[in-house]
Parts: sequence; C-alpha cells; structure tokens
Amino acid sequence: MPHPITRLEPGKRMSNAVIHGDTVYLAGQVGEGPTVTEQARSALAEVDRLLALAGTSKARILSVQVWLADIGDFGAMNAVWEAWVDPANPPARATGESKLATPDYKVEFIVVAAR
Repeated sequence: MPHPITRLEPGKRMSNAVIHGDTVYLAGQVGEGPTVTEQARSALAEVDRLLALAGTSKARILSVQVWLADIGDFGAMNAVWEAWVDPANPPARATGESKLATPDYKVEFIVVAAR
C-alpha cells in the first residue's frame, strides 16, 4: 500500500509543506524585511515553524536549495545560515542566483527533510 500524502497549510496554488512517508518537502520560503539578512532570518524562522508542524526539525534536513536575487548577497546570507544551521547535521546545499517571484524578494530557501 502506498504511503499517504499529507498536505500542510494547503492553498489554491500550493501547500506550505507536503509529507510523503518520512520525507517532508517545504514550499520555497521567503522572508520579510528590506535586506537579505532580515529576509534570511525571517524565512529560516518559517522553515523552523513548518518543520515543527511536520514533526521534524532542522537537524533532520536532507537538502536545501538557496536562491539569491543577487549572488553578491552570498556572504550576508551565509552569515545568517551559519548562525542558524545545526552544526552537527549540516544538509547538502546548493546556492544559485535567480530572479525571484517579486523584485522585493532577495532570498528563497527550498528544503527537504526527513521526519
């Protein structure tokens, strides 16, 4: 029998998280504030909230894609990331530059975690 699929905080366009078996997939998380530092902090706080809602934590993150509107913000984003990430359990990670959904967004995190 296939694993059930659980959708957390579903909306018309997407769910904020989807659980299949013991894997949790988060929708891309963006934050609030005028700087990449503030947006990264805000977005990663939302990652924490959604992972807790799904019954897991950042210690169980498998992989993260980070998209920056300006790769010049790499250092500032990494400073926030390094203060947030579980140093005993760092996930696989990739970072790239891309236009995001609105010009106000400076960073987006796409997270896959185990439960």
